[in-house]
Amino acid sequence: MKKILIIDGHPDPSSYCAALAERYRKGAVENGSECRLVHLTDLAFNPILKHGYRLKTELEPDLLRMQRSISWAEHLVFVYPYWWGSYPALLKGFIDRTFLPQFAFRYKKDSPLWDKLLSPKTGQLIVTTDTPIWYYWMKYLGFGQRSMKTSILEFCGVKPVIVKLIGPVKSSTIEKREQWLKETEELGRHE
Repeated sequence: MKKILIIDGHPDPSSYCAALAERYRKGAVENGSECRLVHLTDLAFNPILKHGYRLKTELEPDLLRMQRSISWAEHLVFVYPYWWGSYPALLKGFIDRTFLPQFAFRYKKDSPLWDKLLSPKTGQLIVTTDTPIWYYWMKYLGFGQRSMKTSILEFCGVKPVIVKLIGPVKSSTIEKREQWLKETEELGRHE
């Protein structure tokens, strides 16, 4: 039985991302996995890392619980929309506040290298976009998902990180959205 933490990074609790996160959870639970689904919009925290890493900012109770859930999980799933070439500010603030030195990574003294403290976890990104997929890859070269995959998760030791890009959502039909929900549930079922 795999321990899976699913993080919905969309600020709207009734979003399509929330529905995708729930369907992933449904598939994973049917496969016997133990799942925790968290909607970041339900958490109480300041998303601003006020002093960077220069001074310690105390974590709110919800962020302390999330660090425990991240530590507990073997597989991390992030569901979010692709906005302005990246992810929502809520998700960025969550990462800034929780993926801290000594928790997610640790720089080595007198070395350019670092310890990847979230190893050996695996990851899944489920990203929605209104941009046609072919255009996203051709024009933006996958920048939005690459930032999350490489610069954050793999930097902290989460590997492999598989990406499922869903879109264009805005111009899709109800039937197409239902197909994506089924595909996402199947992803969870095979985790």
